[in-house]
Amino acid sequence: MNALVMYDHQTNTLWSQFLRKGVKGELKGVELGVVPATQTTWAAWSELHPDTLVLDKGSAYTVDSYERYYTDSGRSGIHGQFNPDDRLPPKELVVGIDLDGKTKAYPFSALTSRQVVNDALSDEDILIFFDPATGTALAFDRRIDGTALTFRIESEPAGAQTVLIDDQTGSRWSAFTGRATDGALKGSILDRIPSHLSFWFAWTDYNPQTDLYAN
Repeated sequence: MNALVMYDHQTNTLWSQFLRKGVKGELKGVELGVVPATQTTWAAWSELHPDTLVLDKGSAYTVDSYERYYTDSGRSGIHGQFNPDDRLPPKELVVGIDLDGKTKAYPFSALTSRQVVNDALSDEDILIFFDPATGTALAFDRRIDGTALTFRIESEPAGAQTVLIDDQTGSRWSAFTGRATDGALKGSILDRIPSHLSFWFAWTDYNPQTDLYAN
């Protein structure tokens, strides 16, 4: 279904990149633990983490072999769509959330005009932050010590330095890291919620009953 399938060297089990679990072999049905990742630009990442290490791939970073595919609206994966859903164009980028089998997609087009979304899904209070300049979409659990906080952007967006304010305590938070930098909750960190950045057609292929956020 247009998603990468990997194998492990120990058991030769086949693993679905999208489903995060074994689909054939000795470890079929076993789910992998999820480590949150931040998909952003190098400029934003290095601004936040100036001492970061970089994988040396030589000149491989200068060319993106998928560049044409991103903009070709007539091509939806290698095998085409498995579950066409006309609520969005097939190649609309979304950040998808899956909590206890309940799924919801947040389109980049909607998030561009509303960069902070305080929402709830499957009895979980979640925060979606989106930075249009870098295409960075992050999902957090917006509860601290059992209390759900409501967030907004302080002043104007500032890329990797964007600051959020919670209405409950007035504390200031780094939008990119989820860490409180000032105020009553200084030092607190919002837990990341596993999310998946993908094309709309890919998300709906695997999550045909997904909810869709509309601004």
